[in-house]
Amino acid sequence: MKKASLEQGFILSKGTFTRDGKVFVELWVKTNTGCARLISEPQQPTCFIKMKEQERLRNALGNLRGNVLFSNDDFSTLDQKNVVTIKVPTESHMRKLRQLAQQQGVTLYEADIRVADRYLMERFVYGAIEFLVPDISTSKDGNLIIENAQIRPCQYRPTFSTLSIDIECDENESLFSVALAGNDISEVILVQPASLANKVVQDDSNSAYTLTVVDNEKTLLHLFFERISSYDPDVILGWNVKQFDMAVIARRASFNNVKFSIGRHQREAQVREWEDQTLVDVPGRSVIDGIESLKTMTYQFESFSLDYVSESLLGENKLIQDSNKLDAIKHLYYNDPISLANYNYKDTVLVNEIQEKTQFLDFLALRGTLTGLDLSRPGGSVAAFLNVYLPKLHRNGYVAGVRPENGGLASPGGYVMHSKPGLYKDVLVLDFKSLYPSIIRTFKIDPMGLAEGLKSPDTAIEGFKGAVFSRDSHFLPDIIENLWLQRDEAKRQHDAPRSQAIKILMNSFYGVLGSGGCPFYDPRLASSITLRGHEIMQTTARWIEELGYTVIYGDTDSTFVHVEGNNAFGTPKKTGKKLADIINTKWHELLQSQFNITCHLEIEFESHFTTFFMPTIRGSSQGSKKRYAGLKSEVKEGKETSTLIFKGLENVRSDWTELAKQFQYTLYQKVFNNEPFKEYIKGTLVDIRQGKLDDQLIYKKRLRKPLTSYTKSIPPHVKAARLADALYEERGEPLRYQTKTVIPYVITVKGPQTTDTATAILDYEHYIEKQIKPIADSILPMVGSNFEQLTNQQLNLF
Repeated sequence: MKKASLEQGFILSKGTFTRDGKVFVELWVKTNTGCARLISEPQQPTCFIKMKEQERLRNALGNLRGNVLFSNDDFSTLDQKNVVTIKVPTESHMRKLRQLAQQQGVTLYEADIRVADRYLMERFVYGAIEFLVPDISTSKDGNLIIENAQIRPCQYRPTFSTLSIDIECDENESLFSVALAGNDISEVILVQPASLANKVVQDDSNSAYTLTVVDNEKTLLHLFFERISSYDPDVILGWNVKQFDMAVIARRASFNNVKFSIGRHQREAQVREWEDQTLVDVPGRSVIDGIESLKTMTYQFESFSLDYVSESLLGENKLIQDSNKLDAIKHLYYNDPISLANYNYKDTVLVNEIQEKTQFLDFLALRGTLTGLDLSRPGGSVAAFLNVYLPKLHRNGYVAGVRPENGGLASPGGYVMHSKPGLYKDVLVLDFKSLYPSIIRTFKIDPMGLAEGLKSPDTAIEGFKGAVFSRDSHFLPDIIENLWLQRDEAKRQHDAPRSQAIKILMNSFYGVLGSGGCPFYDPRLASSITLRGHEIMQTTARWIEELGYTVIYGDTDSTFVHVEGNNAFGTPKKTGKKLADIINTKWHELLQSQFNITCHLEIEFESHFTTFFMPTIRGSSQGSKKRYAGLKSEVKEGKETSTLIFKGLENVRSDWTELAKQFQYTLYQKVFNNEPFKEYIKGTLVDIRQGKLDDQLIYKKRLRKPLTSYTKSIPPHVKAARLADALYEERGEPLRYQTKTVIPYVITVKGPQTTDTATAILDYEHYIEKQIKPIADSILPMVGSNFEQLTNQQLNLF
């Protein structure tokens, strides 16, 4: 007889189902030997109600009465109100109970915690899972099925099988082709074009994929679903794969009366669309979107189009570069379907290469092991906090609060100092390492710590806005400390995905506590973090100035120090390290003497700018905020180099033209390096007026709402889009600029026009006045020059 054994894995997807009037949690787990379907013992959806309100709810239960169980388990809210536990048999009962509670005006606590989430968090299972494989277990399609699963947390690093998919279709969502790219599958399934009905479409080239041609869309769907079931991937990848590919496939499957059976055990996928989100549930598989993943990793791009991101990360482009991709795709399909298949397949390859480059799948898996967040879930800071914090809170007899109905009051933001504008030599940047997490650790800022501190304020640590925090009863400072140690270890092991996942998680905790979407929202918590940050930054600046240096700017956790000519501590780099040592010592001494607490604040010497420019606010003498540029001194491979850095200026703004960005970069570089710049400016103006730089004069602006919604204010890109769509309508062509798309346009003597419909000559003086002049005016006065004088001198030459 086979003995029971333990097996480890990673949760790919989770959900619930009802059987015989009871709710069960279903987990699909990736293991070293395949995939297991774990089914829990019956679970009871749970919530809490204030003890004094339970009778009102009891009296209104009606038909629900026999399905609602009340019990006193010695829980209370964080504001010390006693609560009673409520359990019901199924999730449908919980929905009815929530509706009834709302009608009666009573508050239910934690009624929105999903059963599967509660099941896992209360067992401290986050992503990685260990489970018992009994001596009697069943299997289907080679996958284990375990009833009444016994689970516990473990350390497990998964390896996933992945499949990248991409579809091509027309404006009516009729499918042309679908591409699949995985380790052992490379295929494009193409519907025979009606225009080539009497010709055999076949790929005569030595392509990297297999081309399969089918007669109709229904056959394509059947074959596509069969391929997924046969290949059996753990993860399905794509670019905008949920909102577009999966949503379109679901609609076409319904239209063709084909079951969307791409889950394990031939289970159907579910696609739900609401507001601006699309939720995709594929039993036994995770669907991961590249755009969502990179945004979650805090990548920033001017555009998240596949073409732009792949060019930025890989130096590669999509095979179609036309401004109107839909028309180009349709033209290829009906006239050159092999080229369309190549284009379709290349997109799946690009997604795979981006995943390999950024390791976003590793990042999401590691995030899951830290927080329990699903692989496929974007964002999720509040859910991550609840998963980690709530079970600890329950074990101390407290329940979570409720989200504020009005979204809560805004908490003070990070500290930003009024800058001292100018062009400087030798500016140092000193950064506090993870300032907000270190404040949480140092001052014991914590939801339960606040509740316990208010019970014994005389011995607590004082916060802001009436907050006091217990020195001993808290969880968040210890959670932060554990994450901090894990991140240090990840750095030592050069484990970039893990380090990044921990950094993002730690930094999210402040935002969660100040978010109206979090049941632990309390202005005293967030304010005790940000206002303490203000105090720390202001005190640090004062200490630095007392040492004889000038602080020219401060922002959240960074202090900018002008050290030119002051070599008391040696070179600028030695000065930076010495200042950091002095400040750290002062904070340790101050916090020990004033609060009797251990200091976890740590300031570091981050960078040295040999030349640094802090501009004024345009049209004012006042210094700007979050805008600067400088030559950053770095040592690479034993050699000292300088890199030109821009922050918040035109060079890094997506709504300025390429000309403006290039002009600013070159002009600043010349000024910073003391190179002649006047002839460069004059030459640029000549080139603009002679039309030599027209390809750099394109603006790009995204529509944030439907085109028809712009009524009060009509910005240039909207004017251009309306004119273009009116022209397309006259031609009987599809409209291109109706909603949420990027408008490429130019300013002509007849106003703004899209690049594909522009007929008038460009208004060159507009570009000089609105793009070149503001950039020049920002820095030329710092070197005794001005744009107006240069312009007048040039005009006198003609």
